[in-house]
Amino acid sequence: MKLLKHLPNAMTCGNLLCGCIGLVMTLRGHLETASWLIMLAAVLDFGDGFVARLVHVSGPFGKELDSLADVVTFGVLPATIVFQLAWFQELDFISYGAFLIAVLAALRLANFNIDTRQSESFIGLPVPANTMLIAAFPLMERYQPQFDAIWKNDIGLGMMIAFSFMMVSEVPLFALKFKSFGWAENQIKYSFLIASVLLLLFLQFAAIPLIILLYIVLSLFSKERTSERVNE
Repeated sequence: MKLLKHLPNAMTCGNLLCGCIGLVMTLRGHLETASWLIMLAAVLDFGDGFVARLVHVSGPFGKELDSLADVVTFGVLPATIVFQLAWFQELDFISYGAFLIAVLAALRLANFNIDTRQSESFIGLPVPANTMLIAAFPLMERYQPQFDAIWKNDIGLGMMIAFSFMMVSEVPLFALKFKSFGWAENQIKYSFLIASVLLLLFLQFAAIPLIILLYIVLSLFSKERTSERVNE
């Protein structure tokens, strides 16, 4: 039983390990592998909190460790991926600007740790969501090259950096936390999950940027209710 209490932190360390290996893969040009590691890290990042609640473990240590791991995996790693994507296309200005993503992620994570308004919902785009959007593009390049013309240019790569400013915005966004499972009180969440599954079935990796955009749009649609939760 004592070992189970260390499982959440072990999962967080696994998240950090994915980020470190992902950085090596990115610098060696294996962006697809780095993107898969981000997907695995996202599962661990979601799971560590779930497991912590399951085994009744909580405390400031786990929260701080989680943020430190996220800075690497969901801050530095996606910034390096965008750097490499721009560098390969000789877009020097955009390539170095990509590291703004790491800075914005660090600001977001530091603020999240002290912002008491974000216990039930989010203010600004969560760092893992922004990273998964970025990770989708190397996977699209590998498995769905028909979409390359849409994003493999200075505008597309510049938009990845610009979109990252959503992490430090004051836009209220719902969290996928369920106090109950009824339709009426979770209509937005269920609608989002159903639409996400359908998009993934039809568009595969190209669906991920659309899912993130859908998440923001639905949150704005329910802005009044989200704002009420934030202010409680």
